[in-house]
Amino acid sequence: MIRRAVYAGSFYKSNPDTLISSVKACFTDSLGPRNLPKEAPETEEISPNFLVPHAGHMYSGPVAASSFLELSNYKKPETIVILGPNHTGMGSEIAVPDKAEGWATPLGTVEIDQGFIGKLIDDCNLVKRNDNSHTREHSIEVQLPFIQYLYDEPPTLVPIALLNQGYDSSMFLGEVLGKLIADENIVVLASSDFTHFESHDSAKRKDTHVLDAIEEMDSKKMYEIKYNENVSMCGYGPIAATIEASKQTGKNKCRILNYATSGDVSGDRSQVVGYGAAVFYKDKLII
Repeated sequence: MIRRAVYAGSFYKSNPDTLISSVKACFTDSLGPRNLPKEAPETEEISPNFLVPHAGHMYSGPVAASSFLELSNYKKPETIVILGPNHTGMGSEIAVPDKAEGWATPLGTVEIDQGFIGKLIDDCNLVKRNDNSHTREHSIEVQLPFIQYLYDEPPTLVPIALLNQGYDSSMFLGEVLGKLIADENIVVLASSDFTHFESHDSAKRKDTHVLDAIEEMDSKKMYEIKYNENVSMCGYGPIAATIEASKQTGKNKCRILNYATSGDVSGDRSQVVGYGAAVFYKDKLII
């Protein structure tokens, strides 16, 4: 079974050539990194982990490209684990695919790493196999064209959808992931948008507080800010799990790579969504 490209034609382009062009435009956009990935990685070191947004490419794509550009500087990972919030309410509390063997986009199909999923389920009793959790979820799908653009043969994929984003469960998931990726060439991506449908100034103020906590790699503080300031970010669980997985593997530093809102794209700053990109790393970056 192949999980089809549900959001091709809405969140991103459905024509392969047009999709490639639009992804390239995200890298060169004035709100993005303004550079295309180089043809060869600059180092053979294992990649850091990342935070990426997940709105339509025209809105959040340039911010997402900031993380993917940094990813391209490292040797190709064997597997990419993508943690995304479950917006639909369907399926299990924390879910990996069941019968799906790959995820399709207009650029082809990315194979799912069943071996990694089996180990994850064995070590983390919170994770269940459930295709319904992924059937209509966009937070993971929109990342795949970027990955396919970076690699002719993309790494295998481990999609994890979090309906349960409680602090304890997210930290436990991150701890298990950290043990599974230790000394392996495996990248973890946290997929999240930030404040939804407030003014640009309000969103930026709230999101700056959250991003400061993320840069400090303080998940508990991030949760406190989210609830105390009523920040409508959607992927706080994936971020907390990624921070914990990073700490488990010695990636104890974070840098915020980019931030923008949909108002920066559309010009309408009355009701925006905030987007952030960040990298969780060990020693130094190749930026």
